[in-house]
Amino acid sequence: MSKFFYFLLKKSRLIVASAVVGGVISGISSTGLIALIHQVLSRQSELSSATLIWQFVGLVLVATLSGIFSQWLSANLAQKTMATLRMDLSHKIVASPLRHLEELGSHRLLATFTDDVAAITRAMSLLPIVIINGTILVSGTVYIAWLSWTGFLALLGFIALGILIYQMLARKALLAMRVAREERDALFKHFRALTDGIKALKLHRERCECFLSQSLHPTLESVRHYNIDARGLFIASENLTRFLLFVLFGLLIFALPHLKATNTTVLTGYALTILYLYRPLGAVMDLLPHYGEAAIAVQKLQRLGLSLAEQATEVGSNPRPAMAPSWKCLQLRGVTHTYYREKEDDRFTLGPIDLVFHRGELVFLVGGNGSGKTTLAKIITGLYPPETGEIRLDGEPITDQNRTDYRQLFSAVFSDFYLFENLLGLGSPGLDAQAQDYLIQLQLHHKVKVHHGTLSTTELSQGQRKRLALLTAYLEDRPFYVFDEWASDQDPLFKKIFYMQLLPELKARGKTVLAITHDDRYFHLADRCIKMEDGRFLL
Repeated sequence: MSKFFYFLLKKSRLIVASAVVGGVISGISSTGLIALIHQVLSRQSELSSATLIWQFVGLVLVATLSGIFSQWLSANLAQKTMATLRMDLSHKIVASPLRHLEELGSHRLLATFTDDVAAITRAMSLLPIVIINGTILVSGTVYIAWLSWTGFLALLGFIALGILIYQMLARKALLAMRVAREERDALFKHFRALTDGIKALKLHRERCECFLSQSLHPTLESVRHYNIDARGLFIASENLTRFLLFVLFGLLIFALPHLKATNTTVLTGYALTILYLYRPLGAVMDLLPHYGEAAIAVQKLQRLGLSLAEQATEVGSNPRPAMAPSWKCLQLRGVTHTYYREKEDDRFTLGPIDLVFHRGELVFLVGGNGSGKTTLAKIITGLYPPETGEIRLDGEPITDQNRTDYRQLFSAVFSDFYLFENLLGLGSPGLDAQAQDYLIQLQLHHKVKVHHGTLSTTELSQGQRKRLALLTAYLEDRPFYVFDEWASDQDPLFKKIFYMQLLPELKARGKTVLAITHDDRYFHLADRCIKMEDGRFLL
């Protein structure tokens, strides 16, 4: 848990210190109330009733207002930290290479965005409750010492025993919580499969039953099992600690008077104070699992953050004009890239690739599935850096220093494209009218409208969604266009429009177009057809 509190202090020492001070004042004031009540009940005080009443009112106000102040500060810090963590993580994701993000998997990133950040902020917002109740426990112990050193030493012994028991059980509980957190990564992966693959599951009863029984259910059971183990251990430590408090209460009330002469006033003070400490002790023990979760979340967040930071080699991500918009020649020299293909144990090597593009070319990239076409397109667009070889734009090498700027040359519609509801980053004058013209050309004007850069709907067929993605690419107006099997989801009529009208129009505007395709009936329209097989070009 020390990592969590170190993390907390890093966020804002002043706010944390102020919240702690407020919590301590509230806790001391609350303990002052029990001391005052004890004095009134035992008739020890020589002060007037009016003075005692004002003292009572003052302590109540101080305890309440300082508690509100402490909790308000912590709630604000928690919400600020939540927003900061998620924004910082978003920046790291944007700055990390695509290949590394694909290897991590979106389920791990989503689990961190939701579970881990929420666990940290929840623990932060609960800090004042821990401070207030912890202060009450400490100041109550001090009050018992003021009443009698015998009672204090007995309480100290029981506290030491309680801490020992708690440490033994909490260590096992934290281990179970850590395993449960790792299992939640897999759970998010299954949830993603459930939502993305719902059509396939509905169409195949056996597949659906196997997914639910063999994938989702075991993971849910594993998470449940480890969470129950962790919570059970915390419950055991909490109740054993409370049991020890009651044992101490019994010893002080029933055994101490027989062992040592003790007046009624001291015994009343013991009884009131110990009973008063019962609720704060329970509150602190109830909240400790949240801090265990927060400590694990901090470790998870730090590991993921370090992983992303180590991979974030790209610089120059600030918005700037696309480099060399009037480029003439894009050249790949000896480019290779190695990766694991789906359902295969051996590594697949793309290349070495030697390829040249000239401005205004229409190039078709053809080949069988798994031949490396999409990977090559990602290398050309700068989404994957070459492992060996280099890319040159008009003789200038593309490196980590300028790769982000280099990517601004391209508009691409990949087969796994994502369609944003807003035309983000395209705030040019007359955007709505321009978009509406393209919607007419793409035969979507009867289904989609654009108002202030926002699409009226994206709930369309896959082919129509691809047309909307093409709309965004048109509006970006980049010099190099990449289409990955764009026409595969189009009806025969619009497929013909794409090859016979849209691609030639882009070429006529001086755009370079790379189209990954299997439509051999249109190969004659390309300036060049490049065929790939097993990661290499066929001559």
